[in-house]
Amino acid sequence: MASLEDALTEIRAALLRPGLIRAVGSGQRRGATPSCERVTLRPVAVKAGERWQVVTEDGQRPTTVLVPVGDEATVGKLLAEPFGSWVVETVDGTVRLQATKKGAIVHRSGPPAARPSLEHDRVKGHLLDPGDPLFDVIGGNAAKRRQVDAFLRHLPTDISAPLKVADLGCGNAYLTFAAYAYLSSLGLDVSLTGVDVREDQRERNTALAEKLGWGDRVRFVAGTIADVQIEPPDIVLALHACDTATDDALARAVRWQSKWVLAAPCCHKDISRQLRQHKPGLLTAHGILRERFADVLTDALRAGLLRENGYDVEVVEFIDSAHTPRNALIRAVLRGSSESDPELAALMEQWQVTPALSHKLAAVS
Repeated sequence: MASLEDALTEIRAALLRPGLIRAVGSGQRRGATPSCERVTLRPVAVKAGERWQVVTEDGQRPTTVLVPVGDEATVGKLLAEPFGSWVVETVDGTVRLQATKKGAIVHRSGPPAARPSLEHDRVKGHLLDPGDPLFDVIGGNAAKRRQVDAFLRHLPTDISAPLKVADLGCGNAYLTFAAYAYLSSLGLDVSLTGVDVREDQRERNTALAEKLGWGDRVRFVAGTIADVQIEPPDIVLALHACDTATDDALARAVRWQSKWVLAAPCCHKDISRQLRQHKPGLLTAHGILRERFADVLTDALRAGLLRENGYDVEVVEFIDSAHTPRNALIRAVLRGSSESDPELAALMEQWQVTPALSHKLAAVS
C-alpha cells in the first residue's frame, strides 16, 4: 500500500517518461467526483508532428483535443482529477493505480510487446481499437476482432474489483486477451483464466500472456470445460463453443454460481439430431427449416433452464448477421432463487427433446 501522493507521483513520472503508449483515468475516489467519467491519452501523428490526443468522456459525447507531447500542464490537470484508477502503458511497462480509503494500490507489470500505432484518423466507436498493438501480438482477422469487440460491449457495467473471469473453450484466446485488456483499462483489479481442451493451445496462449507482460494476471489451463478445476469465477465467458460445449460452459457457471454469464453459442447439433428422430412436421420437414428451428429451440430451452436455476436471462443479437450467422448471445445474471417453469417442461414434451444442458445440470445438482 502506497500513499496516494506517492502513487500519483509515480503515475506522473510514467506519463512524462518517453515511450508512452496509452494512459486511462477512470472511476472516482471516495467522496469526490471528477469532471468526466473517463480520460484516455495516447500519442498520435499529425501533420505538425507527434502530439498527445486527449479524449474525455462524460457519458454522452467524447471530447478530443491535441496537446504537445509531454505537456506538464495537461498532466497536472489530469492528475488533479479525483479518478479512482489510472492505467499507464509505456514501452517500459505498465503501472496501475487503484485509490483506496487509506491510500493507493500500485501494480507494475512487464513491458508490452509492441509500440502503438500513431495513426490519428482511426475508426471510431471501438472498445478496443482494431489497430491496438495487442492484436499485433495475439493475431485474429478483422471479422474476429469485430466479434470480440461486439461481445465485450455486453459485459456488465456494475462490476467491482477484485474480479475473476473465466473464458471457457477459449481456443486462440482472442476474447480472453481482449477482455483482460478492456477490463483492466477500466482500472479494475481483474484476473482471467482461459480454458481449452488442447495442451498446445495452453502453451501458445501462456507464451503470449508472458510476452504481453500479463503472465501474473492471465493464465491458461488445459482440460475439459466439464471437469477443469479452477477458482470459481465471477464472470463466465464462452464465444462460439461448439454444440454442447456451450452447455458445458453454462452448467459450470451454474455449479460455480457465477454472477454473470455471457455465452454466444455456435452450432446446435444436439437438438437437431433429436428432431430428426421424430415424424417431420411443418417446422422440421425441410433440412434448412429444421436447422434454423433447432437453433431457436435450443437457445430458448437454455434460457429457460438458466431461469429455473436462479438466473435472469436475456437472449440478444450481439453483432449484425453480416459478420457472423452465429450472432445470438445468452446473457444471464444470478438472481439467487430457483423456480420451476411449467412452460419449459411443456416445450420439451411438445417437441420430444431433452436438451444437453438439462442432463448436465442434473449431473451437478
